[in-house]
Amino acid sequence: MAIVRVKGFQIWQDKKPPFKWRCRHRKTGTMIDTVQFPIGSLPFLAECGRIQRLMDDGEKAKPGTLGMLITRYRAAVAFQDLALRTKSDYQRIFDYLKPIADTPLDRFTPPLVVKIRDKAAEKHGRRFGNYVKSVMSLTFAWGIERGYLKSNPALNIKGIRKPKGASEANRPWLDTERHAVLDALPPHMMLPFVLMMYCGLDPQDALQLPRSAISDGRIDTQRHKTGNAVWLPLPAPVIEALENAPKHDAITVCANSYGRPWTYNGFSTNWAKLKKKLEDNGAVNHGLTLKGLRHTVATILREMGKNYETIAAMLGHKTEAMAKHYSRRADVSQLMTATVTDLDAEMNRRRTKTVKPA
Repeated sequence: MAIVRVKGFQIWQDKKPPFKWRCRHRKTGTMIDTVQFPIGSLPFLAECGRIQRLMDDGEKAKPGTLGMLITRYRAAVAFQDLALRTKSDYQRIFDYLKPIADTPLDRFTPPLVVKIRDKAAEKHGRRFGNYVKSVMSLTFAWGIERGYLKSNPALNIKGIRKPKGASEANRPWLDTERHAVLDALPPHMMLPFVLMMYCGLDPQDALQLPRSAISDGRIDTQRHKTGNAVWLPLPAPVIEALENAPKHDAITVCANSYGRPWTYNGFSTNWAKLKKKLEDNGAVNHGLTLKGLRHTVATILREMGKNYETIAAMLGHKTEAMAKHYSRRADVSQLMTATVTDLDAEMNRRRTKTVKPA
């Protein structure tokens, strides 16, 4: 390969096999994926330009301000290593915070962060407000490690509590709801759904699953969000859906009606239309979400008696704590079934022991 030089970037080749070429932005340490962006190609130069523009924006931002901190965090390895969906979610928060980008970092206090959180919740909802607080906290934490702040003003601030009577987010689906949706799905939507419904894949992971991830009757992939490995044999419904799926040339296992890889927004739009029809017909209840299918898989596994380690491995969780969270409804159901049975038996026992007074 011809020697390529890009100002502000270090390019080198490994001294040991497979002698891979690497590229790093000198100031931020941001690594460029030379497989996705081959050195010397137009995409590579465009990626270098994007990273450099982020740094330039950081230099233009007022020193010691929130805008400067956000810009430098976005150019850093910590941000670049995040999953694509996570980066998009964070950027949505950064865009929301643009009006206060010139606020000096030493002006941020817990009361100010609470005020920002509450204002965001009032305008965009409770979950958005809590997410604003969380993203600010992790950005401040990154800044502390690099000397931009002395303390994290968002660290010990709690999230806004869910109102009483509010519906459960991402609740597990009922069996009747799963069957009703499967019966109503068009052919090009069937495969993503069975991957979520029977394998517990995240919606994003199911839609972006590469063809290479399925071979020899099994799935061998990683979660985009955490990088955790997911390995499992293909359930029979998935094998059937693969055989019956419309043929296409997309690089992903799943494809839309045009034979192209699904986008998350495109699939969500189609799902919303189908769900509305099913709700209007009374086939499903309100509150179904794609993410809820992961909770459904965890709940069913727990009801089958599977332990948290098994559930965590199935869903690609890092800890058993997340498996407990996803299957909490099954635990409550089992606990209450046993408790009510014991209570009924105790009531009957006491009734038989009761003796009328003489």
